[in-house]
Amino acid sequence: MTREQAVVLWRQWNSDESLWRHALSVEAAMRHFARKYGEDEEYWGLVGLLHDVDYEKYPEEHLRHAREILGSAGFDDAFIHSVESHGWGICIDVEPTHVMEKVLFATDELTGFIAACAYVRPSRSVLDMEVKSVKKKWGSAAFAAGVRRNIIEQGAQMLGIPLEELIGETILALREAAAETGLKGNL
Repeated sequence: MTREQAVVLWRQWNSDESLWRHALSVEAAMRHFARKYGEDEEYWGLVGLLHDVDYEKYPEEHLRHAREILGSAGFDDAFIHSVESHGWGICIDVEPTHVMEKVLFATDELTGFIAACAYVRPSRSVLDMEVKSVKKKWGSAAFAAGVRRNIIEQGAQMLGIPLEELIGETILALREAAAETGLKGNL
């Protein structure tokens, strides 16, 4: 499936622009880490783009419909497993085993946290954001209270990298897609 076809599939099941920006953010993170690990950027990007394909229609049953949606669109079991694995221990019992799945698990929540950090900056941008800015907000339970920091920390551990490195690499990824994701701000 091409990226254009994946966008059409995503749009068949979702219309919320905030969810679209999240899908683009996770896609950017996945592409960035694919390059970092010498993996297939297109494939990883599609996993990131489609990771929440069933969320808008089935928020209470998230990932319980992804297999049917993605399977009907022609995706194989490996792709579907990768998508499902980002909900491990949260809404589904599919463990991330491949490095790609671990990256998805780690960056899904993190992209949202970094976006929240960007929105409260004077620049409203990730382009001038540093890891220390994110870490400063990390300890405030009231800030972005819906973001499960323990999931992000668990993802970093799965990848065997420090949390600061995961945050730094994800910031770099989001800089690449700042205009498309609404994170360019006023810079």
